[in-house]
Amino acid sequence: MMAQAGPPPAGSRRRRRWWRRLLWLPAWLLLASVMQVLVLRFVDPPFSAFMAIRQVDAWRAGQRDFRIAYDWRGLDAMAPCLPVALIAAEDQNFATHSGFDLEAIRQARERNARGGRLRGGSTISQQLAKNLFLWQGRSPASRWARKGLESWYTVLLELLWPKRRILEVYANVAEFGDGVYGAQAAARSFFGRDASALSTTQCARLAAVLPSPRRYSATRPGPYVQQRTRAIERNMRQIGGSAYVEALD
Repeated sequence: MMAQAGPPPAGSRRRRRWWRRLLWLPAWLLLASVMQVLVLRFVDPPFSAFMAIRQVDAWRAGQRDFRIAYDWRGLDAMAPCLPVALIAAEDQNFATHSGFDLEAIRQARERNARGGRLRGGSTISQQLAKNLFLWQGRSPASRWARKGLESWYTVLLELLWPKRRILEVYANVAEFGDGVYGAQAAARSFFGRDASALSTTQCARLAAVLPSPRRYSATRPGPYVQQRTRAIERNMRQIGGSAYVEALD
């Protein structure tokens, strides 16, 4: 009579348990990201990933007095021209795309290949995904990893948030100057007024610095910012002004 095999060694059982946990890890991470985005549809974010990274960088550089400027304001508490300026400057197809604007990406690549001023083709949804949840990425591997996660979060934002919520959160977490995040902090820091009292030109000027908010200044605009401000004001009229935002879901 053959002897029955005994139970596997304790070490083998532990290894199998760890392998099962590792196999489930991607599913848990996906679920966590879905819950993260779903919660922030209804809860205003107290900070963004970019804010946290900037604050830590300042502390590591010995800037102990550095403080992030951030003060949440809903869309209804901003001047109507501000969200219009952001769309006119960054993403004129915002209302119709599903997170990715392939035509804008193609045009950006062609312009960059011609040697013009470098501009990306990212939508507001993509920029929000990066600013709110991710990091800049300095090495090629880090940038590729971030791009993959950015695409995933962009899909989640478009699926789980209405367009108005995407625009509202973007207007609050976008960086308008070094350590200055969101429309209210920018309005106070640069123009000494509330975001609800911004003029059309001031809204356009804030949007004009978004490609490089630590390089360009809304209070001391150089030729590029002045030219871009005028172009944004024209685009604001072309897309229909505040009616564009009012028509968003």
